[in-house]
Amino acid sequence: MSENRGILIYAQLSRNSEVVGVVAELASEAQKLSAKLDNEVISAVLLTDGTNIDNIKENLKNSGFDRVYVIKNEKFKEYSTDVYSKTIINLVSEIKPAIMLFGATTQGRDLAPVVAAALNTGLTADCTKLDINEKGQLAATRPTFGGNLMATILCKNYPQMATVRPKVLQVENIQVKDTEFIEKCVGPDCLNSRTKIVEFIQNIQEAGVTLSDADVIVAGGKGVKNEKGFSQLKELAGLLNGVVGATRGAVDMGLADSSMQVGQTGKTVCPKLYIAVGISGAIQHQVGMCGSKKIIAINSDEKAPIFDIADVGIVGDLNLIIPELITELKNRG
Repeated sequence: MSENRGILIYAQLSRNSEVVGVVAELASEAQKLSAKLDNEVISAVLLTDGTNIDNIKENLKNSGFDRVYVIKNEKFKEYSTDVYSKTIINLVSEIKPAIMLFGATTQGRDLAPVVAAALNTGLTADCTKLDINEKGQLAATRPTFGGNLMATILCKNYPQMATVRPKVLQVENIQVKDTEFIEKCVGPDCLNSRTKIVEFIQNIQEAGVTLSDADVIVAGGKGVKNEKGFSQLKELAGLLNGVVGATRGAVDMGLADSSMQVGQTGKTVCPKLYIAVGISGAIQHQVGMCGSKKIIAINSDEKAPIFDIADVGIVGDLNLIIPELITELKNRG
């Protein structure tokens, strides 16, 4: 039997020192996995001395962790691939978890492969499902072949590692535990970085409600065709207190910023309402938004795949339908 035990989750913090939402999603799923392995659910959080540790501890305790390793240093104020990866690698080498999970955020997608390479183990990226097979191995499922197939991948080395897309796992049946918090020191060999952050410029698209957190998303595809069409989507989203999203095709056409992209190579979203405008509904886009609570599709092609997953489908010219919706909402407001 392997000496590796426990499921370790990297507890990423936002720039305002809050635990990002995907951590609770991973913790909820890890509790289900741990029941099959009889293992602890562990977390590691990196923060500076000035961070409000009480709020972070409360959040992680409510997420159901058995143990949390708290590592403090001023070098953690700004994310650094070198400093963060070496710190995580040292911890993993010491505690030897059987499984390690990261959220497939921008930071997680950067950090996880560096850690995996240093530990000489495999990494299944951008997963949408996790399970434990009959041999007690992590079975991580992700889209492959351009999103046309789903592949379940096993890792033969330890720790078995995966990154999981935010919003694809549900937070449910959390078992709150008497979490043990353990403070660890950072080795001096971890603090050297080959890079330095000169300035941080926040993307204008992320200054307000982010795409991942929005309750209402009005998304446009190639069928929107021009900037005027996207300006109408922005007006509609504003009336619904929502944000605008886009397909990769629309981004490639220069109609939307890459930060607005939903899909396999963009963000995974799970809003209460998703309005898909001029979107055909290719599997690469569906994988990023199919978890939406309600989906309204507007497309001139009645055979578009998006209608297969839509709760409400409107076949027609979006240039006529969107202005009518805007007018109706203004009249009601």
